[in-house]
Amino acid sequence: MRINKQERNFFRMLVPALAVCLPLGLVFLGCAEEPMAETVLRPVRYQAVSASSETRSRTFAGVARAGVESQLSFRVAGTVERVPVVVGRRVGRGQVLAQMDRTDYELQVQEAVAGLAQATAAARNAEADYERVRGLYENNNASRRELDGARAGNESSRAQVEAAEKRLEQARRQLSYSTLRAPVDGTVASVDVEVNENVKAGERILLMTAGSEIEVEVALPEAVIAKVESGQSVEVSFDALPGRTFQAEVTEAGVAALGTATTFPVIVRLGEADPDIRSGMAAEVVFQFTPESAGGRMMVPAVAVGEDRDGRFVFVLESSSAGQGVVRRRAVSVGELTGDGLEILGGLVDDEVIVTAGVRRLVDGEKVKLQTGPEELP
Repeated sequence: MRINKQERNFFRMLVPALAVCLPLGLVFLGCAEEPMAETVLRPVRYQAVSASSETRSRTFAGVARAGVESQLSFRVAGTVERVPVVVGRRVGRGQVLAQMDRTDYELQVQEAVAGLAQATAAARNAEADYERVRGLYENNNASRRELDGARAGNESSRAQVEAAEKRLEQARRQLSYSTLRAPVDGTVASVDVEVNENVKAGERILLMTAGSEIEVEVALPEAVIAKVESGQSVEVSFDALPGRTFQAEVTEAGVAALGTATTFPVIVRLGEADPDIRSGMAAEVVFQFTPESAGGRMMVPAVAVGEDRDGRFVFVLESSSAGQGVVRRRAVSVGELTGDGLEILGGLVDDEVIVTAGVRRLVDGEKVKLQTGPEELP
């Protein structure tokens, strides 16, 4: 069989093409035969949640103070001349605590006395003039106009006397304010000035404590302040008195936050007086919160709660079977963080199952593998 020239050229081109295509075809056949890779599920840990039925204790730090604390100050400005008391001294009601230089106020009293004398003399002269004119008027020797003028002068002079008496009274009161006296029986807790120091009216001179009752002031966060009521029983202990516990009750529960902080002041009063307890001692106050006052709130691990621009959330496990499940994002409101975990105020119900580990990379609706072993989660 003879091959012509055209057929020879065709076979010459076909052989290289087959050499290229044959390996590619084998590759494609090999890929088609290889099995598809399975989807890897992200492992997570989980737990069921429920409201606690146990009474929970919370401890807050506070400071002891006397039942009555008075910050005493002068009601006038001046120079402190003497301070005859020291810290820790018992003082009686009316006892002198501090004395201011009285010279300026004594001069004001003298000036007021002189003004009163002058006004009194002018009033006597005006009264005598009025009586004289009135006699002349009754004898038709003075006009009605002269009588009215004498009467007005007499009344004006009496008013001047009353004004001078008020100025004298005020000057004497200012003089008395230059002496600081104890308002009640008590103890000097601190002295804040030195002799020859200039002070302003209202500036604290010393702190005085009175009464045998001891109070402790604590600051409670907003998450628990609603659970505290007047008359509630608490326990108080002091660092300086180890091993001793004192019963107390809440006397005041704040309704406004302290400054810019989100804490509220609470005052508790000890049921018994103890000479070892002093104002300023560090204290710890233990509050008991019952399930009723807690409103059925739940505690979950802090790592189970995520947060982003939309707020705080958890992942609730749904449709779990054969070691797998689907997670759903759920918005929650949280309360306080304690040693038992983070308090959930709303968003969950009893017996729901939430993801407690592996939360960071989950998305809503993702299928996950339920992890129960000790293996480390990604």
